[in-house]
Amino acid sequence: MADYNTMRTAQAGSRAAQIDEGLRAHMNKVYGLMSIGMLVTGAVAYFVGNNEQLLTAIWGSGLKWVVMFAPLAVVFAFGAMLHRMSAATAQLVFFGYAALMGLSISFIFAAYTGVSIAQTFLVTAIAFAGLSLYGYTTKRDLSAMGAFLMMGLIGLIVASIVNIFLASSAMAFAISVIGVLIFAGLTAYDTQNIKNTYLQLAQTDQDFLGKAAILGALQLYLDFLNMFMFLLQFLGNRE
Repeated sequence: MADYNTMRTAQAGSRAAQIDEGLRAHMNKVYGLMSIGMLVTGAVAYFVGNNEQLLTAIWGSGLKWVVMFAPLAVVFAFGAMLHRMSAATAQLVFFGYAALMGLSISFIFAAYTGVSIAQTFLVTAIAFAGLSLYGYTTKRDLSAMGAFLMMGLIGLIVASIVNIFLASSAMAFAISVIGVLIFAGLTAYDTQNIKNTYLQLAQTDQDFLGKAAILGALQLYLDFLNMFMFLLQFLGNRE
């Protein structure tokens, strides 16, 4: 993939300014969509998590398996079908996915105190901002780190599924530690990747830029949410 810093320096002054302006608009859209997605997730999780009847209906029955695994199926389907969707449809799917994720994490409002959830969210937001800023500004190529992190992520998913049935506290602790590190690294990597993807598409396929912003928002949304959930296991106070 094209490196943003290398290719930008090859452009003349006015062209470089256009690239910078376009990138700022693109990243603002990415962060804006991500923020709306987080608001949707938080609203759904808060509403369901504070409704005892809904919590019992979901987590006290076989429906919990659907709620737990449906987001994983949707995100893979979204990636596979994105090229065939319109930008408007892709945006609706993203917000629908965010609502579904709200259902899947609604239990945290019954398991942890509201204060500890708010504190963990603040810590996550600060860490995410710093890591994303690093990914945006660094001139170091993070692509090699990204490949390593993706392999680690696959292993993390497998281990998490296995531990659903094993219920090992030691394994859960190890998964949490590794999970925080993986998604911290992915935050920086994905930010740089979104930046470099913008330059490539601006030169070759501007029609796809709108959908690329939605995909970028989904990537950063998942980085933030997963880092929050893993940190919550360390910082959260149980009810």
